[in-house]
Amino acid sequence: MKDNFSTKSEDYARYRPGYPEEIYEFLRKAVTSKEQAWDCGTGNGQVAARLSNIFQKVYATDISVQQLMNAQNKPNVYYSKQRAEKTNFPDASFDLITVAQAIHWFDFDGFYKEVSRTIKPGGIIAVMGYGLFQSNEATNKVINHFYREVIGSYWDKERKYLDEEYRTIPFPFKEIEAPEFRNEMDWSLERLVGYLKTWSAVKHYEKANNEIPVDLIYDDLKQSFGERGKISFPVLFRAGKKE
Repeated sequence: MKDNFSTKSEDYARYRPGYPEEIYEFLRKAVTSKEQAWDCGTGNGQVAARLSNIFQKVYATDISVQQLMNAQNKPNVYYSKQRAEKTNFPDASFDLITVAQAIHWFDFDGFYKEVSRTIKPGGIIAVMGYGLFQSNEATNKVINHFYREVIGSYWDKERKYLDEEYRTIPFPFKEIEAPEFRNEMDWSLERLVGYLKTWSAVKHYEKANNEIPVDLIYDDLKQSFGERGKISFPVLFRAGKKE
C-alpha cells in the first residue's frame, strides 16, 4: 500500500469531506449485530468516529502514524498502525468492515483474504469514496482543466479506480443493492483551495516542480467560484457479504 498522505496530515483532517448521514443509516440497518466494526485505512478517523455512534467498539487502522495522530478521539474507537493486508485481529471479529477513499491503494488479494478471515459470518464489507466534485459551470471548467491537463500526469495509476467509480475494482462478495449517495455542501473558497492541496497528484507535482500547482489556477478559481459556493460530490459506494 502506498502512503501518500503522511505529509500535511493536519490539512487532510481539516479539508477532506465526510460522508452523508444516509450512508451510516444504510449501514446501521444492513448489519444484524452492532458489536464491533473495523475501519481500514481510517486516515483521520472521520468514518470511524461516525461508526462509534452505531457500534460498541470500532477498530481503526492506517499505515500513517501522522494521520492517526490527527484522528478524532472517541472513547470506543481504538486506533492502531497496521497494514490492510495483515492485522493482529482475531478471526471472525467484525460485524462490519469499512474502507473509505483508500481501497484503491490496497493489495486487493491480500486485503480481501484478511477481510474473509476477520469478518463474522453474515458480516458486511462496505467500500466508499468520492469522485470528482461538481460546482457551477465556470468552476467545473477550471477544475476539469486542472485535473486533467495541469496535474493529470501526476496521478498515481490507482486513481483510475476512482474515475471508474469503483466499478472495476475486484469485489468478491455477494453485492448488496444500495441507493445512490451524494454529498452536497456549501464551501468557502479557502476550504476548496485547502481541499485541492490535499490531492496526491498536487503533492507529486509540487515535489517535482517545486511549486504549488493550485496557485496556478487560484485567480481563475476565485473569479469563477467566488468567496463561497456549492459543491457536490458523487459518493462511490459498494457493499457486500462474504459468501
